[in-house]
Amino acid sequence: MSDEFETLRAKLHGETAKVGWEELERFFARGMLVHVDAGMDLVTVAESMAEDDCEQFQRWMDDGVVGRLSDTRAREFSERRPDLWAVVVAPWILVQERVIH
Repeated sequence: MSDEFETLRAKLHGETAKVGWEELERFFARGMLVHVDAGMDLVTVAESMAEDDCEQFQRWMDDGVVGRLSDTRAREFSERRPDLWAVVVAPWILVQERVIH
């Protein structure tokens, strides 16, 4: 792998953080949240977005594992207050429910 790729991956890992829904609500209201399915690797999706890999991103959207956070899921997050992971790929914030095995 290239040094540039490793640098991007390390940067995104470093910027990934646990966050509460209350901290994300205002960004949802602005339409800035992208939901990433719990089965996906959040940093891999962020890398794809940062590298503008439109084809891969579109495949994930078509498969329903990545997409703009829906009103229904936002209400669910508001009610349940789950642990979430988030990473910023400006102007978007990718968000994923933290699943503990």
